[in-house]
Parts: sequence; structure tokens; C-alpha cells
Amino acid sequence: MPYDPSDYPPFAVTVDLVVLTVRRHALCALTVRRGEQPFQGRWALPGGFVRPDEDLSQAAARELAEETGLTAHEPSEPAQDNGAHLEQLATYGDPKRDPRMRVVSVAHLALAPDLPAPRPGGDANSARWAPVEELLEQGGYGRDGEPVAPLAFDHAQILADGVERARSKIEYSSLATAFCPPEFTVGELRRVYEAVWGVALDPRNFHRKVTGTPGFLVPTGGTTTRQGGRPAQLFRAGGATLLNPPMLRPEV
Repeated sequence: MPYDPSDYPPFAVTVDLVVLTVRRHALCALTVRRGEQPFQGRWALPGGFVRPDEDLSQAAARELAEETGLTAHEPSEPAQDNGAHLEQLATYGDPKRDPRMRVVSVAHLALAPDLPAPRPGGDANSARWAPVEELLEQGGYGRDGEPVAPLAFDHAQILADGVERARSKIEYSSLATAFCPPEFTVGELRRVYEAVWGVALDPRNFHRKVTGTPGFLVPTGGTTTRQGGRPAQLFRAGGATLLNPPMLRPEV
């Protein structure tokens, strides 16, 4: 029996991006205000439809470049000066997630050091970094006292899943260094953990753990005073993909 494509329902594929960075000691996500229907005027995660000539990773890298100007690297590759860690997060396919048609989204997680103010593009008429705590406060209020409207589509769930992925992976991998510049201090790395986990960590215990974990950090031989006070030793990521022992998240 010949194959007839019309026997099968059509659907579209999109990529959505959970782009996380640490700004002003807070874990922040990139959001865009939608300029078109559906959900016109609502905040959403950046993303878009996969083009016919793209695979999923190419589509995610393109969207990331368009929204942030960053190039992506594979999870197994070291971060570059102007690069971001990019990995596939999960697939979302609720038949009612998009009112236009059946749309399956393959979400990706991107992590990068402190990023500048975003420049909106595509169908987004504005873009911003917002603390994830505010974005996940559905129906709550932001730091400015204004009501926080729910994110468009199912993006609140996608964001929550991306944040939890980041929080869990920095326990057993060196992923936290993706939030840091190529050379960083132990104090700067500690503030990344504090921002991602939302907890305060003991500086001395943290210093002992990260410098004593094989392959985690490598001294560069330089120092910096950019954090104020006495010169602090500079490190770079040591290349280890798994931490042994892991950096367990404190119980809140």
C-alpha cells in the first residue's frame, strides 16, 4: 500500500531556550515580550520554529545567536570567550500547548557568564533579563511591586525544568564554571553557586572543597583585585566533567 502523507496529522517543531546567567548575584533568565499573537504582550522564553534545512541543535544555536550574540559549544567542549554552554533539555508536546496548531517544542538550556542587556529581534518587541524567582512566581509580585503575569505557553514549566537541571548538574559536574569568565576567583565561583542554589555558603569550606577536588580548578598564576580588597588568586576550569566528591546542595 503506497504511503500517503495526508494520512498523518501535520505538526510543527520549535526550539525554546532557557538562557541563564548570573547578574547582580541573582540567577536570571532571558525573556522576550511577544509582539504577535498568540499571547501578544506576554513575556516568554526566546525560541522559534525549526527551519526545513536545520536540525535541532542548529536551530537552537541560531536562536541563541540571534537573541544574545553568543556562539554555542557542545557540552563536552570547553567554553570559549564569547561562547555559551548549550544542551538539550526536554521535549514538550501537550496537544494544547500552542493555540495555533499542534506544536512540539524541543527545549534547550544555555548557560553563559554575566551577559549584557539583550537586543530584541524577530517577533519580540522587547527583551530583558529577569530573576528566575520572579518569573516562577506565577501570579505573584516582582521586586518593583508590580504583578508578575504568567509566562506564555508552557514556558513556566520549561523554565522550572531548566533551572532545576542547572541546580542539579552543578552538584556533580563543573558546569558552574560556564557562568564564569575564562579566568575567575574562588569567590566569584562561590557566588555562582549561591545564586543558582539560592543559599549562602561558608567561604572557607567552599574554598577547601573546590580547590581540593581533582580536575575542577587550575591556577592561572595570576591575581586580581576586581572584587576589592587583597589580590585574589585566579583560576580556570580544569577540564573535569564529573566532580568526585560532588558539591552537594545544602538543604534549605
